[in-house]
Amino acid sequence: MTTDELRSRIARVPRSRLAHLPTPLELLPRFSKAVCDNGPRIWIKRDDCTGLLMGGNKARHNEFLIGDALAKEANMVVWGAGVQSNNCRQTAAACAKVGLDIHLVLGRGRPANGPDVVQGNLLLDQIVGASIEIVEESVGPGLDRKIAEVAERFRSKGCTVYLWDRKVVLPLAALSYALCVAEIVEQSAVSGFEPVGIYVSSAGSTGAGVALGAKALGLRYPVKSIAPMNWPWDSHEELSATANQAAELAGLETRLVPADILFDESQLSPGYGAPSDAGIEAMTMLARTEGILVEHVYTAKALAGLIANIRAGEFRAYQDVVFIHTGGTPAIFAEAEMLSKRIPRRVL
Repeated sequence: MTTDELRSRIARVPRSRLAHLPTPLELLPRFSKAVCDNGPRIWIKRDDCTGLLMGGNKARHNEFLIGDALAKEANMVVWGAGVQSNNCRQTAAACAKVGLDIHLVLGRGRPANGPDVVQGNLLLDQIVGASIEIVEESVGPGLDRKIAEVAERFRSKGCTVYLWDRKVVLPLAALSYALCVAEIVEQSAVSGFEPVGIYVSSAGSTGAGVALGAKALGLRYPVKSIAPMNWPWDSHEELSATANQAAELAGLETRLVPADILFDESQLSPGYGAPSDAGIEAMTMLARTEGILVEHVYTAKALAGLIANIRAGEFRAYQDVVFIHTGGTPAIFAEAEMLSKRIPRRVL
C-alpha cells in the first residue's frame, strides 16, 4: 500500500483538522555524536510542534476524536486523566477551537494535603476554559468509572455528551499515528534515507497506530513503543487489538497479531509518572546539544530507551533512526523544584 492509498482509506473516517501537519523531521547531528561517536544518525519527528496549546501527540488524536464528537452532534465533552495530563490539556484546547464545552475529571491519585497548585497543564486547562473537577481516583479503571458517572450527571441535565471511552477513543486515535508513519516515510525519502527503526513513547493508541501504519505500508524496519507505564493487561494483545479495530474503521485489510507489536518495558523504573536517571540524562543531553526540550518522564524515558539500544550496538554508523517526539513539555513546569535539583548545572 502507498502512503496516498493509506490516506485515502483513512479519509473515510470523520476528522476535524486541528493540528499543524506535517510536523518537521529534523536531523540531530550534535545529539547523535553525543550519544555515540560511531552510532547512527538520529532524526526527530517534531510532534511537539502540532499546535493546540503547546503541541503534542494528542493534537493528532483529537482530529479524529473531535471529528467523531461533532459527527455524533455532541455539545459537551467529558474527559479525564491525571492532574497534569497532556491529553486533557490538548483535548480542552481542541474543544475551545471548535466551540464544544468540556468538563475535565482529573485524578489526583492521592489524598489531598492542600489545594492543588494551578501550574503546568492544569493552569493551561483553566486558561482555555475547561470546567475542572479534581478527584482522588488514580488513572485506570477507577477513574474511568468516575468519568462515566460524571458524564451521566451531565446527560441528566440534557447535555449530549462525548466521553472518554477506551473502546471508542483508542482505535480512532490510532488512525492518526498510522498517518504519522506515512509522513515519516515521505519525509525520509525526500531527505534521501530509509530509517532502520522508529521509536516512540506509548503504551496505547499512539503505539498501536504506528504499528498499524508500518504494517499497512509494508515497512521493512521495526517500530518500537517504549512503555511509559505498566497496564494490568497484556499490552501486545491490547495494542494489536486496537490497531485492528482502527483498521476496520478505515476499511483496511491489514491485521496485526501480538507478535507484530515491539513493546519495550525496560524504562519503566522507578514507576509510572516518575522520572528516571536515564531519562533526565537523555532530556538534558538533547536540550544541551540541539536546543530541543522533551518532558521529563514519558518522552525522556523513551529517548533513554533509544540511547540504550544505540549504546548496546543495535545500529551502525551509516544508518538512520527516527524518534517521535510526542510533546508534553508543559508538565515540566509543575516539577520545577525537583528538576532544578536533579539536572546538573554547567559551570564554565
